[in-house]
Amino acid sequence: MKQKTITLKVSENTRKEMEEFFQDLKREKTPPYAVFQADDCDTVVTLYESGKAVFQGHDADLSSQFWIEREKHLNPLKKVETTDSSNNTKEKKEIIKNPKLYNATTIGSDEVGTGDYFGPIIVTATYVEKENVPFLEELGIRDSKKMTDEKILEVVPLIIKKIPYNSIMLTNKEYNSNHDKYNMNKVKAILHNKMLYKTKMEHPNYEYIVVDQFAEKYVYFNYLKESSNVVRDITFLTKAEDQVLSVACASVISRYLFLKEYDKLSGELGFILPKGAGPIVDEVGKKIVQKFGKEKLNEVAKLSFKNTEKILNKWKLIFFHILIFCYLNLLWFYYNYLFYFLILHFVFLIRLIQFCYFLNHYKYMIVHLLYFVIY
Repeated sequence: MKQKTITLKVSENTRKEMEEFFQDLKREKTPPYAVFQADDCDTVVTLYESGKAVFQGHDADLSSQFWIEREKHLNPLKKVETTDSSNNTKEKKEIIKNPKLYNATTIGSDEVGTGDYFGPIIVTATYVEKENVPFLEELGIRDSKKMTDEKILEVVPLIIKKIPYNSIMLTNKEYNSNHDKYNMNKVKAILHNKMLYKTKMEHPNYEYIVVDQFAEKYVYFNYLKESSNVVRDITFLTKAEDQVLSVACASVISRYLFLKEYDKLSGELGFILPKGAGPIVDEVGKKIVQKFGKEKLNEVAKLSFKNTEKILNKWKLIFFHILIFCYLNLLWFYYNYLFYFLILHFVFLIRLIQFCYFLNHYKYMIVHLLYFVIY
């Protein structure tokens, strides 16, 4: 697989976000004149003092795309400068196919949403007969991460008319209520097994069942030791979506359903929800808390992600101000420093009112104001 190198010229505000985002992924040693060098899955990201960000690796295009979009968002009037060294070659990236599996009648499953803070987790299993391989090739079906959302929305309605499938959606509420008991891989294993079993029962004339491997085989089946109807005749493959069309098809259908649910959530909230788990997600999360209260996150987000802690930092600040408020009252009662107390009391009261306004708790804001006037 060919290495890619993509260079992006970033502004100061994007640079700050990149430094914060890659804080925990930085390498100990950095090249000369570099601010940092970090590992982002299969991509090495280097940010230079000049403001040049270099993405190198097999998935450099995927890693850089988020920051290209972020640069456009933060600086809408500025033209984004990028160079892609992979465009300078005529070599075309080919899908690595396993002939034995690629041309067989298979059941395959794949999931979407496990890396997104907002939105559900969706797992789909499809049944692809060998006769339908040319049909899917003609549509250009591949791993959903390598297809644009626009292309997915265009082709999936054609696919589901011809290819049998079963999908299951795990809502954020369901995920959050079970996260203390199950880690993400166990959740995936349970959902995959349910869809594989259902599809296997409906279409018993398959040759192979293929799953994109996300855990060692023995670990996968250990996750299912408490489950019933466990499907065991599975072929586990890494990058299965590149080798078996039933897995690629499952990936694309899952993405299609995920996008539909995402649009629905965005409409209900009045926000365009960003995908992934980057800094822009934190910003939108704070807006949701501001408008609906922190309880709303349980319905729309995966609370186990680190984003939750960043989003709710303001709550810690509120409790800090309340403690200061109590301390000032103690000063009044014990030392009777009236003038000193009134000045500080007024300052922190204003801060509390500001936070009440931030949380849309207007009745508390009015109570605090009346309290000060009466005092």
